[in-house]
Amino acid sequence: MARVGAVVLGVVSPVLVAVAMVIFAGLPQEWRLPVTVTPLTAAGLTFPAIGAFLIVRRPGLKLAWLMIVGGLGGALYDFGQATALASAAGGDLATAGRLRFLALLGWTASTLALEILLPLYSPDGRLPSRRWRAVVWLGVLAVAVEDVRVVVRPDPPLAGHHLPAVIPNPFQVAAMGPYDGLLLTVAWTGIFVAIPLAALSLLLRFRRADPEGRRQIGWPLFAFGVYIVFMLLSVVVPGLYWVSVVWATLIPVALVFSVLRHRLYGIDTIVSRTFVAGGLLAVVGAVYFGVAAVSSLLVSGVGETAGLVAALLTGAFYQPLRRALQRAVDRLLYGPVGDPGVLAERVIQEVRLADPAQALASVIGVLREGLAVQGVAAEVTGTAGVVVGQVGDTPREVPLIWHREQVGRLLVGPPTPRRFPAAHDERVLATLVPYAADVAHAVRMSADLQRSRERILATQEEERRRLRRDLHDGLGQTLSGMAMTISIARHSLKNSPEETDALLRDLRSGMDSVAGDIRQLVHGLRPPVLDDLGLLAAVTALAGEGGAEGAAVEVTAEGELTGLPAAVEVAVYRITQEALTNVRRHAGATRVRVELRREPGTLRLVIADDGAGLAPDRRPGVGLLSMRERAAELGGFCGVTGRPGEGTTVVVELPLAATEVT
Repeated sequence: MARVGAVVLGVVSPVLVAVAMVIFAGLPQEWRLPVTVTPLTAAGLTFPAIGAFLIVRRPGLKLAWLMIVGGLGGALYDFGQATALASAAGGDLATAGRLRFLALLGWTASTLALEILLPLYSPDGRLPSRRWRAVVWLGVLAVAVEDVRVVVRPDPPLAGHHLPAVIPNPFQVAAMGPYDGLLLTVAWTGIFVAIPLAALSLLLRFRRADPEGRRQIGWPLFAFGVYIVFMLLSVVVPGLYWVSVVWATLIPVALVFSVLRHRLYGIDTIVSRTFVAGGLLAVVGAVYFGVAAVSSLLVSGVGETAGLVAALLTGAFYQPLRRALQRAVDRLLYGPVGDPGVLAERVIQEVRLADPAQALASVIGVLREGLAVQGVAAEVTGTAGVVVGQVGDTPREVPLIWHREQVGRLLVGPPTPRRFPAAHDERVLATLVPYAADVAHAVRMSADLQRSRERILATQEEERRRLRRDLHDGLGQTLSGMAMTISIARHSLKNSPEETDALLRDLRSGMDSVAGDIRQLVHGLRPPVLDDLGLLAAVTALAGEGGAEGAAVEVTAEGELTGLPAAVEVAVYRITQEALTNVRRHAGATRVRVELRREPGTLRLVIADDGAGLAPDRRPGVGLLSMRERAAELGGFCGVTGRPGEGTTVVVELPLAATEVT
């Protein structure tokens, strides 16, 4: 029944407005009002229909019923005025005097429901606190005083809201005439205090809310704030009155977003920019017209000079005023920290002037300030990380993702004691975490590069030691033995040919052994298959040798792969070999795809499988570090990504320009 009633009212209200407009259009010229379309007209057209839509979606929503009642009140206001004027134009002034109370009833319902109660109870149908009941009672009493004043006041000089004085008041009390002005002042003072306080309740909710609540409250705050700004400005610039009328039709749309779709947009940014624009319009307009007026008085008869002075002063004050208003609005919306965009600018400036380790500490410091927490720590994969402040025993964990690969995590500590909670924490994190991830990646790459240099030096020394040992203990001993054999053979050549022949046979066997040792040394320095077959055939041979046992390996290539630098060929071969070995041991894959693509200045290698993927808590092993180090040695990049059950992808990019030999 509630849904049916809401739908009926949602249809009846715009019909009443349409009938009222038709009646207004048919009135004689002398009975027409100066303005027939008002914000109440807009409310009657849109609020009940959208309120009925919300009731259909959520039958128990109190805000929707306030929208329906308030919008229906706006429709009754127009309909009551139109029918009263039509009766008066037809000569039935008594009926016109009674119908004017229908307009009064509509004004009462619309003012209370839409301008006072709706902001106070948005967006969750509850008051911000019990103390705000005083604002409700203030609005109710002020509207009631105005109703009483209109009901009992004598005919002269006015019979009702916007209606001609000739329409009689059937309930007039002559004795109330001397008190009419006092009642008018009391009523409208209360109304003009209650309406801004109702809007202020939204602003306070917005500041104190959590991130989810802030996005929800932002929509009605934005809608009502802009409406009030245009209504106030229309007092100075009458042409803006029609903007406020049109804007009134958008308020229920904003409420729909608040209730149903508030997660779609960052409304706090819209609120901030709107408040700044409204403040600039008001202040710049006041400065311009004020300077123009003063200049006109001081420089009488020189209007061009006054306009020029006003324009120059307005232009001079514009940029400082905009910055001051932006800071004030940011402090109002976000607290003393300010807009997260400003924090991002600070991060950019500090990152430009620092090395990766210092830059990470700077980002963490700004995050700590922006979130207003006791401490923030950054743990970078493979490094010691950075800690600023105290994160406590149960910190919040935020992953640092760089190009779909987790390079570390943030640990956010408990909030610091303060008057207002950080309602924009999610916005700060969304703004600054990408910078932290970039810097964390740089820190990890720097650490990997340092380890790579250390490993290169250690490997060089180990390789030298191995070569020395192999040459000394292997080839050296063998060659020494062969030299002794040759000497013995020379002495026995004339006296014992048979013994010499045996010695020469031993010498031939020794030479074969030396050749085998040399081949092993050469193979350790560079795989011979690269020289024999080329890079593509060598990689294909790896796939065909069971590089990924149990999985079908497909090798594809794009671009010319001949003439590559030797170091690049070795790196691609060894990385592919290690990756296929990992697939065989750990992935359990059925298909593996190996792609080689030569691009201008770059060789790209992709190895993707459909296996088990990577565990979230996995740590890079020796094989993965070796792959990254081989790429880093050539100034390239090696990234490994994959989610559990979705396979693993290795992407390697090696620069060619710096390694090619001309």
